[in-house]
Amino acid sequence: MPTSTEKEPAKSAYWAGVRDGAPFILVVVPFAVLFGVVATDAGLTLAQAMGFTVLVIAGAAQFAALQMMVENAALPMVLLAALAVNLRMAMYSASLVPYLGPAPLWKRALVAYLNFDQTYMVAVTRYEARPEMSVDDRVWYFFGVATPIVPFWYTMTLVGILAGTAIPDAWALDFILPIAFLAMVAPMLKSLAHVAAAAMSIFVALALNGLPSGTGLLIAAFAAMITGVVVEIWQERRA
Repeated sequence: MPTSTEKEPAKSAYWAGVRDGAPFILVVVPFAVLFGVVATDAGLTLAQAMGFTVLVIAGAAQFAALQMMVENAALPMVLLAALAVNLRMAMYSASLVPYLGPAPLWKRALVAYLNFDQTYMVAVTRYEARPEMSVDDRVWYFFGVATPIVPFWYTMTLVGILAGTAIPDAWALDFILPIAFLAMVAPMLKSLAHVAAAAMSIFVALALNGLPSGTGLLIAAFAAMITGVVVEIWQERRA
């Protein structure tokens, strides 16, 4: 049995994570409520919308998939769109291996479920700043960061769903989904590669507007990723 002194560092790491994750509640709440409202407006039942948010737990992918569903895209297209948006999670997971690789399987599985932008960014920043942290401390810090965020994501999605059912159809909230995308994407345009990728996605999506539902958007997403990579490589060579 571990002694109390051995348990203390993990406990401290966990509460440090809770403290560092708490500010993200301010970001999570409006987007969770918005997803609940839009999911309801798109025709999802309470069980479907809540199942969506609990299983996927990734705002951008959820909004992307929902947009495709609203456009009556085929299921494979919906899944591919969500996968394209969430490809960065594979890179997140790969970069966490040196820090969390030796952890038990159940802990790594839970980290994989809780691995999204906020938990990853905060955790990796901490790991890099404190290389002396043990694997157990790193895992519990990661769980701590997720603790204040995830319950609010679930709860506020439910609030949005219940609010959405109370909104009259005459209010016509179809415009909310594209506005939500703009609100998520705009702060991410921090470099030339980001701007080039966004411009390419707009151009390709408009050019392929006549294709079957979802196809043009999916092609535009992959074209944007390729453009971003090419521009980044070009910038590195220039530097």
